[in-house]
Amino acid sequence: MTILITGATGLVGERLVPRLVEAGLDCRLLLRAGKTCHPGATAVTGDILDPSTLSEAVQGVSAIVHLAAVFRSPDIDLIWRSNLEGTRNLIAAVKADAPGARFIMASTSNVYNRNSTQPGRETDSVEPQQAYPASKVAAEELLRESDLNWSILRFPFVYGDGDGHLEMLPKHLVTFGFHPANRMSTIHHRDIATAMRLALAGAFDGRIVNISDEAPTTVYELVGLAGHKMEPSCEPMQNPWHLHVDASLARSLGFQPTVRTVYQAVQEQIL
Repeated sequence: MTILITGATGLVGERLVPRLVEAGLDCRLLLRAGKTCHPGATAVTGDILDPSTLSEAVQGVSAIVHLAAVFRSPDIDLIWRSNLEGTRNLIAAVKADAPGARFIMASTSNVYNRNSTQPGRETDSVEPQQAYPASKVAAEELLRESDLNWSILRFPFVYGDGDGHLEMLPKHLVTFGFHPANRMSTIHHRDIATAMRLALAGAFDGRIVNISDEAPTTVYELVGLAGHKMEPSCEPMQNPWHLHVDASLARSLGFQPTVRTVYQAVQEQIL
């Protein structure tokens, strides 16, 4: 099985690629000129914003793992071009040159409404206001309407393997308006690979699937694990289910996290 991976040098990609290579998969990485290819993978020069580079990249592949995205950026236009137009270009290339390939796209639990009355479910309506989740929802719709064999994995807060993401959380407390008792779903990089191997085997075909571990953790605790202290509060939460997802569908389709909680990651020293 030859897999084309976009976003291979990003926060998720650079930790996923080694695991897929180790699992014996033939990984082809779509890289901009000058980027370093992981040993054991094959590089193909290209850019999802340059359609002329994508035909060669997708030829002969049996699956696409689409991770490339722009998340935190003040450039709203770049977010939309990368996440929506880039996905549109990639879909067009796959339809033209690898129509039988399985197309797996990484998305985000940020798409769920902040004022939800329950943990976010795949069947919930989504109308995100911020550019990143809004662009991902639009890209999801493109893929779902493409007639390709697709699956969409919505990841919550991703951490582990020294990626620094958890350490960044305290800087965003005011921006996101977290209450210390808010419980946030999480997923370790090891289990992004667990989920991706299932997706590559077809377990999630034609579905949007939430992927998370077994224990949503309070923001207060996560900030503490990052070495900081959050001001406590006994005031009622306004959005108790914000960034908390229901992952029961993934469980029913065979997904079982190997890093079940953030505290297991602490014990195994894999933060």
